[in-house]
Amino acid sequence: MKEFKNAVELLTLCTEKNLPISEIMRQREIILGETTAEDVDARMARVLEIMKDAAFSPIEKPVRSMGGLIGGEAKKLSLHQISGKSICGNLLDDAITYAMATLETNASMGLIVASPTAGSAGIVPGLLLAVQKHYHFSDEQIQQALFNAGAIGYLAMRNATVAGAVGGCQAETGIAAAMAASAVTELLGGTPKQCTYAASTVLMNMLGLVCDPVGGLVEYPCQNRNAAGVANALVAAEMALAGITQLIPLDEMINVMYTVGKKLPAELRETALGGCATAPSACEACHMCN
Repeated sequence: MKEFKNAVELLTLCTEKNLPISEIMRQREIILGETTAEDVDARMARVLEIMKDAAFSPIEKPVRSMGGLIGGEAKKLSLHQISGKSICGNLLDDAITYAMATLETNASMGLIVASPTAGSAGIVPGLLLAVQKHYHFSDEQIQQALFNAGAIGYLAMRNATVAGAVGGCQAETGIAAAMAASAVTELLGGTPKQCTYAASTVLMNMLGLVCDPVGGLVEYPCQNRNAAGVANALVAAEMALAGITQLIPLDEMINVMYTVGKKLPAELRETALGGCATAPSACEACHMCN
C-alpha cells in the first residue's frame, strides 16, 4: 500500500481500496512497522485497556493531582448525572466525565495514552468510551476506530504540530478533538470524506486556543479544555453525519492551525507566562508561583 502524506492522499486510498480510514491506517501500521496484523491488533487492544482504566478509575477513587490543582471533578460529574440534574444528556455527560477523569489520572502520575499528548489525553477516550457505552459497540470496534483517530493525529504531526509549545492548545486539544470527531463519525457510519469534514470543523471551532498551564503543570485549565474538546468533537461529528460539508478541507485547516499557532506569542505557548497562568487567583493557588 502506498504511503499517504495528507488527507487528499488518504481519501484517494480509501476510494481506491474501498476501505475506511481506520483500515487504511491499520494496514499502514502493519506494513511500515514490518509486523503482523495480530501484533498491531494486540497493541491497540492494550491501548484501549489503558484508556479504560485511566477514564474509569478516578470516578470510583478520586485522585488529587501532584500540583494540587485538580482532583475529584470526575466523581462530582458522575454524581451530578446520577442525581438526574444534568443538562447535557447522558452521552455528553459521560464523555465529559471520562475526559476529566483521564486528566486526573495523568496529573497524579497514573498511566495514560497520549492521544496525541498527555495534556489532551482525555478527549479521544472520553468520547469513544461514551459512544461505546450508549451505542453498545464492541471493544474490537472501538479499537478499529482508534486507528481512524491515529490517522488524523498522524496527518497533524506530519504536516503541522501537536505540541502546545509550538502551536498552543489548539494543537493539542484541538487535534485530539479532531481525532475523536473523525473516529466517531466513522463508527456511526460516516464516510471517509465526512470524517475529514468533522475533523476540519473541530479545528475551525478551536482555532487560536492558547496554551497557558497554571504553574506550568498539565492540570488547569487543561482538564477543563479536555471537557470542552469532547463537546466540540461531538458537535462536529453530528454536523458531518447530518451531511454538512466544510468549505475548508482538512489539509488546509491543519495548515491554518499551524500558521496561527506559530503566530502566538511565546507567553501563550506553554510557558506559563500568559493567559490563565498569570491570573492572580491562579498564581495564589499554585505553590510553584509563590
